Amino acid sequence: MPLKKINTFLAAAFILFILWFGTEYILSPETTAPGYGLPGRPSGDGDGFLIVKGVRDVVLALVLGVLLVTGHRRALGWALLVESLAAYGDMANVLAHHGSMATALGVHCLTATLMAVNGLLIMHETRDVPATPETRAPQPA
Repeated sequence: MPLKKINTFLAAAFILFILWFGTEYILSPETTAPGYGLPGRPSGDGDGFLIVKGVRDVVLALVLGVLLVTGHRRALGWALLVESLAAYGDMANVLAHHGSMATALGVHCLTATLMAVNGLLIMHETRDVPATPETRAPQPA
């Protein structure tokens, strides 16, 4: 399977995953929050903070989706690289607040690393290949 198809499949999978997860945080933060990895949910009316995370995730997914659908592959690679920082931030947040190490590494770090790798692969796929002597047009003598 060509690299471009693999990259497209991975990017689409990330988009759908992030969109689904963000929507879950918006629609039912109380049932989605335990999967984040923190030791406890915010008390009182803390669901608003969880909904903010959901909105963030939906917007991140939409940015990637627009770049994928419009064919801006190099920008998609950059966006995947940059957006992986949000997942690394989630990992750091879970670890800093004595949350689940398994979730921090197995969910947030793994997601971030796979996004970064996908972004790098797309950047590699779209790089400008310099002309080699065999591909250059003959020069008049």
